[in-house]
Amino acid sequence: MREFKTYHPVVNFIYFVFVIGFSCFLMHPVCLFVSLACSFLYSVMLKGRQAIKTNLLFLLPVMLLTALINPAFNHEGITVLTYLPGGNPVTLESVVYGLCAAAMLVSVICWFSCYNQIMTGDKFMYLFGKILPALSLVISMTLRFVPKFAAQLKVVINARRCLGQDISSGGIIKRAKNGLAVLSVMTTWSLENAIETADSMRSRGYGIPGRTAFSVFTFDRRDRKALICIVVLGLYLLVGYVAGGLTFHYFPFIAGVQPSFYSISVFLSYIGLCLCPIIIELWEVRKWRILQLKI
Repeated sequence: MREFKTYHPVVNFIYFVFVIGFSCFLMHPVCLFVSLACSFLYSVMLKGRQAIKTNLLFLLPVMLLTALINPAFNHEGITVLTYLPGGNPVTLESVVYGLCAAAMLVSVICWFSCYNQIMTGDKFMYLFGKILPALSLVISMTLRFVPKFAAQLKVVINARRCLGQDISSGGIIKRAKNGLAVLSVMTTWSLENAIETADSMRSRGYGIPGRTAFSVFTFDRRDRKALICIVVLGLYLLVGYVAGGLTFHYFPFIAGVQPSFYSISVFLSYIGLCLCPIIIELWEVRKWRILQLKI
């Protein structure tokens, strides 16, 4: 399900600017939980069951490691739980802050993985190609280079495995030589690919003043509604953050603002913002099922 991907690049980009930005700066536990849950769910919707395995095998250890490291080095807080062998205290505030910081880190990584699925290179070039042609080209090539490099690396490794020269056969010295050979091949391929791409873009007149570009993106009524909804929720949340509706302190003791109608409305706006693409996906599935029943 990637219905949100079919929306205009402006809608996609502004949405991820809001959710990634708020995920980095909103340290309220409720906001962190909402961001983590929604980013995890949306990554699963985009990538399928593979995302569950990837998130659990990679992001869960990162989260646990971050949560454990913070209390070992951060000893602020007034609620002492125990003492380390060196005599430094382990406080409840540092433990809670470590868990929240880990949740923030993992949610941001999940949102960026969703961003890579939705915001393709052509969308980024469409948005910033005219404003910052050189920078947008470099960023687009960088984002595209990682999956392309991984695919080419698999091709090289499989080819050398057929020749009996892969990095998993032979002694340590032979494996090291085979690994260096693979590294040499990939380095050469990377340089040649960069030169070919630069020559191709230059021959097509990229960056020349007044150059026009073909685009398949059109801003329609559906995009307008989605953009208005995202901007209204994002701005309302921003105002609530500036007004102190999401204030939460971890040191020297854990404390936050008292729940009120206004603070609850801010939390609801954040939930609605994070759930926007998920709601769009589910709504399109519902429409498709209704159409199938009518046939």
